Amino acid sequence: MDADAVAKAFVEHYYRTFDTNRPALVSLYQDGSMLTFEGQQFLGPAAIAGKLGSLPFAQCHHDINTVDCQPSGPQGGMLVFVSGSLRTGPEEHPLKFSQVCARLLPGSKLALFDSSTRRSALIRSDLWLLW
Repeated sequence: MDADAVAKAFVEHYYRTFDTNRPALVSLYQDGSMLTFEGQQFLGPAAIAGKLGSLPFAQCHHDINTVDCQPSGPQGGMLVFVSGSLRTGPEEHPLKFSQVCARLLPGSKLALFDSSTRRSALIRSDLWLLW
């Protein structure tokens, strides 16, 4: 599978899981994983799952517009850029978002290592390091 196909498969899996079964995202994190969300840090799968579960919307739907990727680093990593819109309810106006993901694949396990998020009315931006 080429890098673009891997990136697109991961993005599809991540957002489908976020939209339909957010608690299952915990399986993408390891003990040393950290999420920084609006300046607050959450270390490890349990703390990250707690934060994701406490987001102020019960349902959401991501529409992905672009997925761009390029090789990164000597160990087979890649840099992935995602943009699209997020709707948190049937009557809500969509919010634009962008997300950057730097990821590495150790063996066959794909894991989310670090994520940093700041929200705004128009842009949602995350930085991930997948380890």
